[in-house]
Amino acid sequence: MSIVKEGYPFILIPFVLGFFFLVAASSGAVLTLAGSLLIFASLFCIYFFRDPEVKITQGENLILSPCNGTVLEVSETETDKIIRVFLSVLDVHLQRSPVAGKVVNVEYKKGKFLKAMEPQAHIVNEQNLITIENENGIYVVKQIAGILARRCVSWVKPGDVLNIGDKIGVIKFSSQVDLIMPKNADVKVKKDDKVVSGVTIFAEIKK
Repeated sequence: MSIVKEGYPFILIPFVLGFFFLVAASSGAVLTLAGSLLIFASLFCIYFFRDPEVKITQGENLILSPCNGTVLEVSETETDKIIRVFLSVLDVHLQRSPVAGKVVNVEYKKGKFLKAMEPQAHIVNEQNLITIENENGIYVVKQIAGILARRCVSWVKPGDVLNIGDKIGVIKFSSQVDLIMPKNADVKVKKDDKVVSGVTIFAEIKK
């Protein structure tokens, strides 16, 4: 298992400080406690920023989950179908491309930091919109910041060509990810389902 590069400052800084406090503590209870808490925070960040190996699900016209988490909502509009997923602090927080295709746009939107499960979070919170296009249509992966997630990081740019399951970004701490899909997507998940990035089949395009 590897660690995403964005996690190293959150791992190394508290570890070094915690180690220093523990060495300097001697019999000082306050420094010992502070050092122990910092070491624990470092170990938690190793877990949080983990990048486990996964076997990407393969198949024709599949749309895979772009993230790990719990399905909040499955909905549709006149033109799209939408799946919203909540990521707790215990979930893997990197995102993968739900389909093979070309990145046509990456847009950052400044916003608020409501709790990820708030109904308005996907509208008003800070977010990145990664738009991917292929022969079946247009897909938008929306990385949404939450009350703890203060940074959505995109690893792709317009013009990049992706395979299904390729890594496209990470969100730092609890958050939400939405996937907007073409109307003819046959959705395979429902509210409260647990999903795994690059593994769980979100939907299949009807031909």
